[in-house]
Amino acid sequence: MSDAAPLIHPTAVIDPSAVLGAGVQVGAYAVIGAEVVIGDNTRIGPHCVLEGPTTIGRDNVFHGQAAIGGAPQDKKYRGERVELVIGDGNVVREFVTLNRGTGDGGGITRVGDRNWILAYTHIAHDCIIGSDCVFSNNATLAGHVSVGDFVIISGFAGIHQFCRIGDYAFIGMGAFVNGDVPPYLMVAQEKYARPRGINAEGLKRRGFDAPRIAAIKRAYRALYMGDAKLDEAKVELAEIATSSHDVRAFLDFIDAGERPLLR
Repeated sequence: MSDAAPLIHPTAVIDPSAVLGAGVQVGAYAVIGAEVVIGDNTRIGPHCVLEGPTTIGRDNVFHGQAAIGGAPQDKKYRGERVELVIGDGNVVREFVTLNRGTGDGGGITRVGDRNWILAYTHIAHDCIIGSDCVFSNNATLAGHVSVGDFVIISGFAGIHQFCRIGDYAFIGMGAFVNGDVPPYLMVAQEKYARPRGINAEGLKRRGFDAPRIAAIKRAYRALYMGDAKLDEAKVELAEIATSSHDVRAFLDFIDAGERPLLR
């Protein structure tokens, strides 16, 4: 753990209630508001604005002009105490906006660890983001979206409020997602995003071996490539799940949803 004092540019404006860990760097003209807590060795770039209550972990990098912890863009918000929590090791690029939660939506927006959040990405109120994800330029998440781990959301993709994106999924460029995306899938744009197979290359990169990928492909065919209704397809998925914990996760994800399944 570093014992270095924070390195703060003389033009930065920092509220007295903000807490900065050891080795934190704050760039020129940055503004850090009340009830902002920043973990060790995190870097805040020039012209960033951080509002609280916001808690940020260690070893994060915020590039210039990011707007972090702003009030939710929700007409129902009436100033109640809500917060943003960000984990460790994230990279947040220029003009990213991360909003706090809402009082009736759980009160918290949460971002995990080691995510790459590229320029102009918007993550709205009450979103829950996992770890090791990539949000490409201009990716946009409406409120209450849940994103698992190792997800890639390509540039200009838009995710409808309350949708869920499962682990290891890949959302193609410009896709408009208005339903839940199960784990492992790759979706691409038509009028709305539609499944286009499993994210096989991404799964290989994450260490999935051939039998695991084969089981996931079999589950995909059962759900998306036949004429079976959803309830009928789930019976076949349950059979496959007896020998594949990945397919069990796939089926559990489907059963837990409130929005229609993307088919």
